Amino acid sequence: MKTIDRRDVLKGLGAATGAAALGGPAFAQSGGKVVVGTWGGDYARLLTKNIEDPILKGKGLEVVQDQAGDAPRRAKMVAERRLPRGTVDIQGLSAANMFEMNEAGVVEQLDYSKIPNAKNLLPTMKYPYGVGHIYSGNVVIYNPKLISPAPTGFKDWLDPKWGNKIGFIDIQYQSIMIAASMAATNGASMNDLDKAKDVLLAVKKTGARVYPTNEAFAQAMKNEEVGISAIWKARVVQWQNAGIPCEAVSPVEGIPAYVSGFVIQKNAPNKENAYAYMNAMLEKAPQEAFAVDMGYNGTVTGLSVAPDLQKRIGFTSDEEKRLKDLDYAFLAKNDSAMKEWWDKVFKG
Repeated sequence: MKTIDRRDVLKGLGAATGAAALGGPAFAQSGGKVVVGTWGGDYARLLTKNIEDPILKGKGLEVVQDQAGDAPRRAKMVAERRLPRGTVDIQGLSAANMFEMNEAGVVEQLDYSKIPNAKNLLPTMKYPYGVGHIYSGNVVIYNPKLISPAPTGFKDWLDPKWGNKIGFIDIQYQSIMIAASMAATNGASMNDLDKAKDVLLAVKKTGARVYPTNEAFAQAMKNEEVGISAIWKARVVQWQNAGIPCEAVSPVEGIPAYVSGFVIQKNAPNKENAYAYMNAMLEKAPQEAFAVDMGYNGTVTGLSVAPDLQKRIGFTSDEEKRLKDLDYAFLAKNDSAMKEWWDKVFKG
């Protein structure tokens, strides 16, 4: 993934040690409330288990989750832009959607002196407007019992011959269209929407199924209703741990990177507590816990992850060369059109 020039956000990091010595962000003394916008399901549960309960609630901070898909949460952020105080403090979004909300002018430009643990962040996970929490890559997932020979990439996944054994996850429409573009162009482009649509229309005609959530798709894989799709490698590991028959293949066309992170709303009512949440999520213990519980790679240095687990959730040196950062500006510009087309074709 490309490294972004973040000289502006690095200003003030020298003060991080002093802030830590004083007990970190102000919430440690004042308590109060923080409203966290997040997806529901496993991610929300693990935020509570690994960050909120063990770190924040014990220090007197009341955490309230505002659970919804990212599209309605982003729409609400924009709708509340003119209000002096919004209804949410910190929002969990993909890197693409963090970029989009920054372009919309609704997120805070971060003061990294208020996030002492940011000194350990990987350079590619530190944005002027947000912080990467966990990352993985989009891979092909398949059941060897139902799909043979083993796929090698997105083109093999989106082969109409698999009929109704092809599964799509509705909330992953962006990554599906990226993968379809790569399948159609042999990895040359992630942004060829016309060719992506042709590929997706072809498999729709042969019975490809659509599931509303990651959890619903996992159940379909477990029941052998579907046998092939694409998802973050972290999810494959998580489902393998749950006994779902599936394997992962890193696509020959390239591996689109996925970063899940957090932004602070510009009009957050509890801004200091939002910074406290960011700082807590970058502590060593929750970062390691997300690797174990969810199969995602941590975004800070110095983590202790068992070698066998690291092999399952990480990428080989050759695969790392195939990791591709997304074109966030393109996605921000075309997201509405992509969603409209997806809903019309697969949900209409």
